[in-house]
Amino acid sequence: MRILVLGFTGYLGGHVAEHLRTLPGVRVLGGGRSPAAEFGIDLATDRRERLVPALAAAAPDAVVNCAGATGGDAVTLSEVNSRGPAALCAALREAAPTARLVHLGSAAEYGPGVRDTAVTESAATCPLTPYGATKLAGTVTVTTSGLDAVVLRVGNPVGPGAPSTGLPGRIAGLLREAGSDPDAVVRLGDLSAYRDFVDVRDVARAAVAAATAPATLPRVLNIGGGKAVPVRELVGGLARVAGFRGRIEENGGGSARSGEVSWQCSDITAAGDALGWRPTLTLDDSLAALWTATTGPGPLPRAEGDRTA
Repeated sequence: MRILVLGFTGYLGGHVAEHLRTLPGVRVLGGGRSPAAEFGIDLATDRRERLVPALAAAAPDAVVNCAGATGGDAVTLSEVNSRGPAALCAALREAAPTARLVHLGSAAEYGPGVRDTAVTESAATCPLTPYGATKLAGTVTVTTSGLDAVVLRVGNPVGPGAPSTGLPGRIAGLLREAGSDPDAVVRLGDLSAYRDFVDVRDVARAAVAAATAPATLPRVLNIGGGKAVPVRELVGGLARVAGFRGRIEENGGGSARSGEVSWQCSDITAAGDALGWRPTLTLDDSLAALWTATTGPGPLPRAEGDRTA
């Protein structure tokens, strides 16, 4: 089975490719902007005429699209998160119309949640930020493409390799800079929100299960931890793992990516029914693996498709 992973050098794509390589009979094909890509594909800029021959040469049985922008201005987000899936679907219809497409969406597409309520895939979508809106546009394109396609609406991924564009990776970087200085102060925004955290390795398992599932899948599946966790709890847990001895201060500022979403929790029942998938790693597992990876040499990675640096 030939599986093309777009954004295979990024945070999510790297874990998906790594998991796929453990499966017998699967050949993993790397696609993206990286010089290491076997197939040079830039969904933000490539026209259909350029994508078609690249996809035809790859001849994939399945495509996992992990390419996406999590930061940057609205133009950058639109190019990667909205235009990209549209160009990919158009090219796949011509080059590999029978290939299964697994597209990684985001729980940010739902917008504000209702406290103590887990949102299902049939819930209305009302994103409050350009990030959520552009991800939703990509989802609509994929689900109406006529292809054998599924969108995995991913919660807040945590774990090894988390990029500095996301909250866990950014906090890990700040704690690494602070070191063991008892007088260090880490200043953050408002940490009162609740988020549905899921280990990035569990996300990879879900993507692999979706790519290799023999049956037709629902158009959208939630992939998350299945419970709402205070962001303050994540920060405190990571500080404990890091041995941080200083002080954390909240200044009340919010996240441009998260907007005014104070509660987020996904109902993951459908993913269990369709894929036999449930998260297996705890938040403590995720934070320990994130910190271990953070303490290695060099800067924290950026997400594939993030062109803000």
